[in-house]
Amino acid sequence: MKVGTTMDKVFFSDKQQGFTLLEVLIAISIFSVVSLASFTIFDTVLRGDENSKIRTERQNELQRAFLLIERDFTQIAKRSMRVNGEAPTNNFLQTADDSFLADDQAIAFVRNGWTNPGLLLPRSDMQSVAYRLEDGTLQRLHYNFVDAVVGQEPRVRPLITLVTSLAFEFYDGSKWQEKWSGQKLPQAIAIEIETEDYGFIRRQFLVAGDLATEEKSKS
Repeated sequence: MKVGTTMDKVFFSDKQQGFTLLEVLIAISIFSVVSLASFTIFDTVLRGDENSKIRTERQNELQRAFLLIERDFTQIAKRSMRVNGEAPTNNFLQTADDSFLADDQAIAFVRNGWTNPGLLLPRSDMQSVAYRLEDGTLQRLHYNFVDAVVGQEPRVRPLITLVTSLAFEFYDGSKWQEKWSGQKLPQAIAIEIETEDYGFIRRQFLVAGDLATEEKSKS
């Protein structure tokens, strides 16, 4: 009896399948949408961080300026000024001067408390100070000496940018007034500035004026 072995021949066929054009286009579209969304979020975060830094720097600029203004106004001295070797003025506060201040949008005075321990520096502990608006910037000016000599230029320090207007008001104990004259100091001074970003800003500062001194002496 013959035993026969039948071997089945199995044939394997490798079928290689790829992506269709439609699938590729869909994948590219999804990737583009995700990339665009990611870029938009990233750009928004960057812009927000940049705007936050700008606002913070702007607020710091305003705070530093008003702290400096407050320090000057609260230490105004009852002393007249001499500009460019000219005769001293009769008023303790100047709101306009051809050689020092450009127009009525300015104020000048002498202040106490300019640090000079033991008078080691060749100058007084008093300082001639002025504030003015120049090219959209609130500036602080001062001389090294209380009475400036002929030809001496003041040192200029920019304080607040983007300023469109500057004005001052003076409190005499009963009301605020735009002009101040005479040989007395007001009880308070208000500074008003108009800025391009924050709009109208007003700050009021106390002054050791004559009226306050008189009331204190009476009490």
